[in-house]
Amino acid sequence: MKKNKLRQIWAEGRPVLHGWLSIASPFTAEIMAAQDYDAISIDIQHGAVDYKDVLGMFQAMRASDKVLMARVPWLDPSWISKVLDAGAYGIICPMINTRAQAEQFVRYMRYPPLGERSFGPTRAVYAAGANYPAEANDEILAFAMIETAEAMGNLEEIASTPGLDGIYVGPADLSFSLSKGQLMPAFDREEPEVIEAIKRIKDACLRNGIQAAIHCGTAEYAARAVEWGFNMTTVSGDSRLIAAAAAESVATFRKLTAKVTASTDRPGGY
Repeated sequence: MKKNKLRQIWAEGRPVLHGWLSIASPFTAEIMAAQDYDAISIDIQHGAVDYKDVLGMFQAMRASDKVLMARVPWLDPSWISKVLDAGAYGIICPMINTRAQAEQFVRYMRYPPLGERSFGPTRAVYAAGANYPAEANDEILAFAMIETAEAMGNLEEIASTPGLDGIYVGPADLSFSLSKGQLMPAFDREEPEVIEAIKRIKDACLRNGIQAAIHCGTAEYAARAVEWGFNMTTVSGDSRLIAAAAAESVATFRKLTAKVTASTDRPGGY
């Protein structure tokens, strides 16, 4: 089985740069995979994506040799199993609020004797290579998302779950939940209480020897997160990057042409 390159990056003490896909397009996925990310995840939870899209997007990105992962919709063994069978080398599971849920997640991720994953790696056996059933437990990554006040109350119990590889911070839901709806969901939080919670999660990961990951809106905030001690940072995503580039292009055009006056030398008087 092909080795998971993220494990090597972490062993060398380097942070992972993680891309994010929410548009159901193999072409968009291929473009993103051509960039210098270490890993890329498909967002099945909130993205405009279904299983057939996931399969095609994984296939389109295979040549890039990036570590391909996905965020599943929920703590659902059918989704987790199917996405792993499609070839994912890691799963991010949202809304893990208790140790019991974290333990369930780990069981769904692993083949016996470590878990209860059903065998049937339809595409993974080709994409990942020979000896998949014997090596998958060691290579595939399990990230639990902490994004609620309840999860923060159970942080140490979640982080110490055997077999869990890391925690992925969802700052939008986390700030929304911690503030009881007073802070509207957003990335790159600057509120002291949110930053304190984010750093608490990172510290819990370090204490328990697992990876700390966070979703960021900008490269600048992601760099700060690395300085805080995070091992993996997501910087924006396909839809937001397209929107930002388009907005910048339009704004530049509007600015440069704002002083152009009407002229009869152009059709329609422009």
